[in-house]
Amino acid sequence: MNICFLAGGNSIHSYRWITYFADKRNEISWVSLSPLSEGSTIPEIDFYEIRSFSKKIFSILKAVFKVRQLIKETRPEILHAHYAGTYGLIGALSGFHPFILTPWGSDILMAGKSEIKKWFVKYILKRTDLITCDAEHMRNAIIKFGVDSEKIHIIYFGIDTQKFFPGRRSEDLAKKLEVFDSPVIVSLRSLEPVYDIETLIRSVPHVVKEIPDAKFIIVGTGSQEKTLKRLSKALGVSQRIRFVGKIPNEDISQYLGIADIYVSTSLSDAGIAASTAEAMACGLPVVITDSGENRKWVKDGEGGFLIPVRNDSSLAEKIIYLLHNKELRIKFGKTNRRVIEQKNNYYKEMEKMDKIYKLMKRK
Repeated sequence: MNICFLAGGNSIHSYRWITYFADKRNEISWVSLSPLSEGSTIPEIDFYEIRSFSKKIFSILKAVFKVRQLIKETRPEILHAHYAGTYGLIGALSGFHPFILTPWGSDILMAGKSEIKKWFVKYILKRTDLITCDAEHMRNAIIKFGVDSEKIHIIYFGIDTQKFFPGRRSEDLAKKLEVFDSPVIVSLRSLEPVYDIETLIRSVPHVVKEIPDAKFIIVGTGSQEKTLKRLSKALGVSQRIRFVGKIPNEDISQYLGIADIYVSTSLSDAGIAASTAEAMACGLPVVITDSGENRKWVKDGEGGFLIPVRNDSSLAEKIIYLLHNKELRIKFGKTNRRVIEQKNNYYKEMEKMDKIYKLMKRK
């Protein structure tokens, strides 16, 4: 097949999706408004970056013109945009069909807060031939925009269970972070308000009071980084927390490998967060907020615990309980691995998408 993708070059979700179909010897062109993430390689993919882009009307129209030119040159059979924002708008304005759209979450769920955004999202959705999303509540939100339910398919981004699996402990990394002789709790969410890392940090004093050698690894960067570091110092727990910043995706499994528990304090998610699913694939027990569709993936008391949002005492209670119960951590971890293998396997999800592409190509 010949597929043209409109997606961010800095998105690991899009990277995994697109490279899967490139590896299957399809002819792939990828148009991005940002450069490819550092360290990413894209053999057999024609990557086009539209530089100096802004969200002003003239810049968007210029991008549409370039995409139309590229479509004429590459002659794709399918156009697929990731995210119902700028990429979705460019795809809709290109006039190409069949046009597939994959919203991610906030692009749909937050659109209702602005009449202008709502109008643009409606415009984009009306011009799609097919839509994929990764959660049932996302599907319902899309239907509310007047989209026929038969046009919407649930496709998960999926986890590569061949790359994320239990037992990958790096002693070198544990020594580097000075956590080799400590119970470790890890978070992989960005340091942005929606992920509420503040609640995690506020839970640390409660945990270390009960388990003094516990240490926390916080992966990621974001607008709240300085504020969160100041908070950890104010609470007197900065020595218990390792802020490691952004790490290459290929290193994530190593960080999960030295952890005993994974936590997510997110206030909102579309489907299951990729980092939560990666932790589950690596056989970790999880303590996550009862938001989005987390309850669909983790049954409270079976693969981990679901806690209320913005509740540091509940978070600390569950972390302490799990650190005191090694056998339960192992049991939860095995359950989580099985869930991901059965329900969120990257290869199975992309096989579903492959069938959809072939069906759309024939129309």
